[in-house]
Amino acid sequence: MVRSLLYGPTVRYAREVTMLRGERVDAARNRQGILDAADRLFSETSAPEKISMEDVARAAGLGKGTLFRRFGDRATLIRSVYARRVEPLRRQIESGPPPLGPAAPRQDRVVAILAAIAQLKMDNAYLALALEGGDFVGSASVYSSPSYCDVHQLLTSLLDSELGPGARWPAHALLATVRADLVRYLVEEEGMNGPELRERIAWMVETILPSG
Repeated sequence: MVRSLLYGPTVRYAREVTMLRGERVDAARNRQGILDAADRLFSETSAPEKISMEDVARAAGLGKGTLFRRFGDRATLIRSVYARRVEPLRRQIESGPPPLGPAAPRQDRVVAILAAIAQLKMDNAYLALALEGGDFVGSASVYSSPSYCDVHQLLTSLLDSELGPGARWPAHALLATVRADLVRYLVEEEGMNGPELRERIAWMVETILPSG
């Protein structure tokens, strides 16, 4: 399950890895160029919804047809860009040392995971807003997306031994504290920084989940 944390389904991930291993050198180069260009554009904009596939193709120096062949649609492209930024965090949660890794005490790990997600969204604010803001045509609710469901499942499992079947609701409540729009508001409007946000996350986790 952690393989797809913040990512998407494990089966899809495995299929994409297999595809990448078999792609030609020029196709791999084009894919990398597209991701680099999209990453740069989303890093520089304050209006992610205005960046089009044409903009990305132009920045990458490629035709729009090449872009669509590699990624299919805008939503897939944005998820692929974000996945590159999430990958180091995913590895730490999956098999890294405490406080993010599996060996950490339960309460410490919940705080660390939420704080790391919040920091990731602070560092990638506009990209995270594009993913959570519903600007994908025909996109489903963020709450039914594979990435949200995977993180929610992990938090539920960490809360379950103490809270039992009722753990699903507080897991949703904890994830609400690191929504991209809320994190952006707290940083830009209330002047909160990463350590302050972590402190408040820790308070909420301690309120919900006793230590021990």
